[in-house]
Amino acid sequence: MSDKNTPINKSINPAFYKKSKKQDAIDVSQLAQRLITGNITALSQGITLIESSVQEHQVKAQQLIELCLPHANKSVRLGITGVPGVGKSTFIESLGNYLTDQGKKVAVLAVDPTSSVSHGSILGDKTRMYELSQNPNAFIRPSASGDSLGGVARKTREAIILCEAAGFDTIIIETVGVGQSETVVHSMVDFFLLLKLAGAGDELQGIKRGIIEMADTIVINKADGGNEKAARLARSAFAKALHLFPPKPSNWSPMVITCSALEHSGISDSWDLVSDYCNHTKASGYFAKKRAEQNKFWLLQTIENTLKDTFYNNKDVKSTLPEILEKVARGEVSPFKAAKSLIATADS
Repeated sequence: MSDKNTPINKSINPAFYKKSKKQDAIDVSQLAQRLITGNITALSQGITLIESSVQEHQVKAQQLIELCLPHANKSVRLGITGVPGVGKSTFIESLGNYLTDQGKKVAVLAVDPTSSVSHGSILGDKTRMYELSQNPNAFIRPSASGDSLGGVARKTREAIILCEAAGFDTIIIETVGVGQSETVVHSMVDFFLLLKLAGAGDELQGIKRGIIEMADTIVINKADGGNEKAARLARSAFAKALHLFPPKPSNWSPMVITCSALEHSGISDSWDLVSDYCNHTKASGYFAKKRAEQNKFWLLQTIENTLKDTFYNNKDVKSTLPEILEKVARGEVSPFKAAKSLIATADS
């Protein structure tokens, strides 16, 4: 048993306590200067800072973002989604290595699902992308999704800014692929790539209106071994489905291609589509317009998140909430009346 006077975080996990104190001692200006020169350690420290839920760290994180913002917005932001098992990690590793061979710097922000039971995450993307993680021109940052919508890490948007400031010209965001995160990812990327499988009953799933409307291209992965014919059939089915939808605001016509991330075939074709899209939308002005709309969306999301944090961190709410939750559970008060009461408590 630890001494009662010993801080609980220090006694339970000394390493975490030491790390927390180190975050408190960070000089934001120096960290920003190191990050802007491309220092990977500084970039990792910066992302850790913005992911922290400690109030003092959040203040420093906002200062860091403001210092990095003038050096950001110079990348292509690519969102990649698909059901678990579609080969997202293998595809991203193959694409990342291809891009670094072309002289690009690639940052991968991979979001791992958080268990609703244990609240833990495996964070195994560096293991799944071992070769890319060893690449000096690549940076992989797995993050726990927490309670964010669809498994998209709440601080991913800020992490994008830091990666861009550190000189990464291609930002890849990998989603959990649980079916809810697509809208949130779409709001923070320039190009949205949907990975699909052939021969797994996945063709009909691809006809869902929402995901097709958001996709800028569809890539049928695992077109290797004895699966080439099934992949070609799937490509034809998805291509026909695309004709059922109205033109996209970007006036870009999404295409369907096949690839094998394992055999590195079709990877260059995938990137050619991304490049063609960027050239097309930059020439029309849609690229800049979409970025501006995304900034507005980020503002509204930040307001919602800040209000939520302010509410739950209110000391009166903290002391009252457990009792009210018990009353709601026992049916003594309705959830709606309880919510109004708690909001009034926070406002008082």
